[in-house]
Amino acid sequence: MLKITKKLAKPQQTNIKLPLPFELRQKSRLKVTLSDGRQAGLFLERGDVLRGGDCLQAEDESIIQVQADNETLSMVNTDDTLLLARACYHLGNRHVPLQISAHSLSYLHDHVLDDMLKQLGLIVSCTQAPFEPESGAYGGHSHSHNGHSHSHD
Repeated sequence: MLKITKKLAKPQQTNIKLPLPFELRQKSRLKVTLSDGRQAGLFLERGDVLRGGDCLQAEDESIIQVQADNETLSMVNTDDTLLLARACYHLGNRHVPLQISAHSLSYLHDHVLDDMLKQLGLIVSCTQAPFEPESGAYGGHSHSHNGHSHSHD
C-alpha cells in the first residue's frame, strides 16, 4: 500500500486526487482510495486539518491533491447581518463547525439545528457542496471529541 507521509506547504500540479468529506480530512491516520484507484494510507502529522486544494506527498514521491467532497449541508442566506451574527453565536455555543461568508453560513446538515435557526426567523435549505468550515480564531488545530469539535491554541 502506498504511504502518504507529508503535507506540502504549496499546491503543486497533479492528476491524482483524494476526495474526502470534512470528517475524514481531520484524521491523520486513515486508509483511503485515490482517484486512480490505488489504495493508500495517510500517515500525517497529528493536528492538521486537510483543506480542499492541499497537496500531499507519498513515499514514492507522487503528489496527491486533496478535494473537499460534496456533503449534505444546511445553508442559511440573509442580508440581515445581525440575524446572521445571532445564528453564528447560537451555533458557536454548540461547537458546530461553520462555513461563514458575508451573507450566509453553512454546517453539516442537522434538522435540530435547522429548527433552532428557523425559530430565529431564518430560512434554512439543504444543499450538496464541499464543506470548508472556519479553522478557529487562533489558527490552532481542530479535532473532535465525542461528537463535538473545538480548537486549541
